[in-house]
Amino acid sequence: MTARKLKDFFDASLVREIASDLARVDLSFDAAGFVESGGTGLDRLELTARAWHLAEALQRYLPKPFARAAEVISSSLGAELVPTGESGIGPLRYMPHVFFVQKYGLDDFEAAMHAQYELTKRFSAESSIRAFLVRYPEKTYARLIEWARNENAHVRRLVSEGTRPRLPWTPQLRAFQENPRPVIALLELLKDDPERYVQRSVANNLNDIGKDHAELAVEVCQRWMVGAPAGRKWIVRHALRSLVKRGHRGALETLGVAGQPKVRICRARLDPANVRLGGQLRFSFEIASRSRQAQELLIDYAVHFVKTNGATRPKVFKLRRITLSPAARVELTGKVSFASLTTRRHCPGCHRIDVLVNGVVHPLAAFEVRAARCRRDRSISGCD
Repeated sequence: MTARKLKDFFDASLVREIASDLARVDLSFDAAGFVESGGTGLDRLELTARAWHLAEALQRYLPKPFARAAEVISSSLGAELVPTGESGIGPLRYMPHVFFVQKYGLDDFEAAMHAQYELTKRFSAESSIRAFLVRYPEKTYARLIEWARNENAHVRRLVSEGTRPRLPWTPQLRAFQENPRPVIALLELLKDDPERYVQRSVANNLNDIGKDHAELAVEVCQRWMVGAPAGRKWIVRHALRSLVKRGHRGALETLGVAGQPKVRICRARLDPANVRLGGQLRFSFEIASRSRQAQELLIDYAVHFVKTNGATRPKVFKLRRITLSPAARVELTGKVSFASLTTRRHCPGCHRIDVLVNGVVHPLAAFEVRAARCRRDRSISGCD
């Protein structure tokens, strides 16, 4: 049975549901016209394109001016989401509504901000709010300061997620990339938020900032660690993950693992010794202390994946943080998948694994990734 693709969430049935929601609050809404317009050509489009297609249908059939359309949208929305952010794909139904506000609400600030305030409690307005930060930087920023103190976790999260300088799948906020201090001021208001859903967004925002301003991100994290409650410590650990993978000494010092490790890596084992495309490699090794004192160790591993041109590029993965007693040995294990991903295409060739201990590289092993086999046991290439 073929798995249903995510893009097919936006299908004819959902178009009819959206039409029904809107017609329920606006008796003049041409539901039939919206269904026909929104459904035409929908199956030829990908996920985001389908949402934009339906946003254009909303523009054609919602009442004018925009303020009236925004009122209809807000009144048609379903129940608010729980504060954890764990709600499955159901909230995607409101992606067309967000895109509609993003494109057609720019000339009506107050109506658009109210619509986004309601939408973010059911989906997220992290994409649309960025257009208003560009058009109305001061007014939108002032509203975000207010929302940072809102009782709703989704509204508070929008303050952080919507200002991420490098938010995936959206245009980057160049002004905040160049000068992230206004964003940091917002994050200061959220650094002790009780919801992990908001904490994760704060950490991701600061992680974004660290990619362009490493020293500033580390300085903020060091300051936040003073008298930090558990939630803020979690934010700092998550925020510094990219810098830790790069072996940034300031980031490692902030986490208390910057000391030069006195260890030996031994007894490396691979299973299987070589792996085929589509398979999985398991590895293990022992880390042995060479110190007379206990050591705090942050242990990651880097896989040097072969690219289509034959060169390799390392990708770092988290492993464990341990306290290694004097003369102690600890066995650690990990695995590497070579299944096809939309974000990574695997190629055959000689790969390597390194162990990173407090940012210090320890070569572990090399192994061969071979082409997959077809049913007749003939090798087929996994790369062009």
